[in-house]
Amino acid sequence: MAAASDRIDLSPIQPFGSWDELAALRLAPPPGDPAIAEGLMLKRLDSTYEAGRPRGPWFKWKRDPHLIDAVLMYAQRGHGKRSSFYSDFTFGVWVEDADGAHVLTPVGKAYFGFTDEELKQLDKFVRDHTTDRFGPVRAVRADREFGLVLEVAFEGLQRSKRHKSGVAMRFPRISRIRWDKPSKEADELATLERMLD
Repeated sequence: MAAASDRIDLSPIQPFGSWDELAALRLAPPPGDPAIAEGLMLKRLDSTYEAGRPRGPWFKWKRDPHLIDAVLMYAQRGHGKRSSFYSDFTFGVWVEDADGAHVLTPVGKAYFGFTDEELKQLDKFVRDHTTDRFGPVRAVRADREFGLVLEVAFEGLQRSKRHKSGVAMRFPRISRIRWDKPSKEADELATLERMLD
């Protein structure tokens, strides 16, 4: 094998003897920069790189996603078969404003992660609780006393000057609708900021 270039980072080989050892490696990557570790890539030693998403010789076992509870703030109709449903959702977390009041600040947008039945429930919620309209976007009631909490999964966070909250999520998706959780118990922006440190 040729010597590694200074311009190419090679991932170290991580030996393992059982699935339990592999699971432990996935949860606690070896020293390095855990912020960039996305999981483990299992490859047959005799396999070659193939473009796209080939099946068989390579398997990506990603780390478990980060989870937060956020409040639904805005909705927009989807595209294609979802064009008659509100299926693109903007969600936010709590932050204190200058007067000390808790207000929502948007932290992400997701349009997948739910079943067709859940999509119908979310669409009904948006239609029943719309408070304002901005072109195709609908604002829904979202305050400390009432709002719909969504469990949001995402792969990572980074600081962002472009977003009002100062953070940008990587691959956000709705993992669960928290019908049982009061909106005032959703996460605060400080929770996400701690994930950045």
